[in-house]
Amino acid sequence: MGQATPRSTAVGPLLREWRERRRLSQLSLACDAGVSTRHLSFVETGRARPSREMVLHLAAQLEVPLRARNVLLTSAGYAAAYPERGLDDPELSGARRAIELILAGHAPYPALVVDKDWRMIAANSAVAPLLAGVDPSLTSGAINVLRVSLHPAGLAPRIVNLAQWRRHLLERLAAQIAATADPNLVALEAELLTYPGGNSTQAEADDDYGGVAIPLRVRTEDGVLSFISATTVFGTPRDITLAELALETLLPADAATAAAFR
Repeated sequence: MGQATPRSTAVGPLLREWRERRRLSQLSLACDAGVSTRHLSFVETGRARPSREMVLHLAAQLEVPLRARNVLLTSAGYAAAYPERGLDDPELSGARRAIELILAGHAPYPALVVDKDWRMIAANSAVAPLLAGVDPSLTSGAINVLRVSLHPAGLAPRIVNLAQWRRHLLERLAAQIAATADPNLVALEAELLTYPGGNSTQAEADDDYGGVAIPLRVRTEDGVLSFISATTVFGTPRDITLAELALETLLPADAATAAAFR
């Protein structure tokens, strides 16, 4: 787990890597951060040692994930700023209660929580029926939501608009990789790209929500169920675990789907 293996362990080159990943010039970052280009250049080349506050300030400007901010701090000789605790930690009991309330409150419609690697951490009771018929090898142990969705032994054969849904998930994953350079996600993307992708249909073109949402249409014993998905993240987490969680919720896109779940 973690970010991509850096080319350097010194804080200056690491900051430069993040700046280049964000496609910012030194001048642009210096202006955004309110520092001189000369000072930023000295930091990146190792001629100046940034303060702890400067490291955190530049990391915030670059939208560096919390896990990688800790790496920047330790590379500069400072203690890590963000703890990483399991959800069973007593100090995260409030967060657990919030997650449980959201999952329960979303019933009778499906809702689940995934970590940064798309592993399902928790789910409400409405998720299980959607997984009916999925090969047990995909649901034993940690369930990877993207793998279950797109694997030919998973949900893929029952997703009516598979090409459209697959494209949507891969675009989300690509954006996540661009933001974090996480090697686990790079490996997951390479695996998913080997799966069959389905064929585009006119029905997919008809499922147009103006770019706001992409529908998920699943064939079940009750007929085709149609959903719109929504993702929720914690607003200002100070813990790595919470920062890397996402709540994935499915809402009925038509009256028949809503009736089926009720």
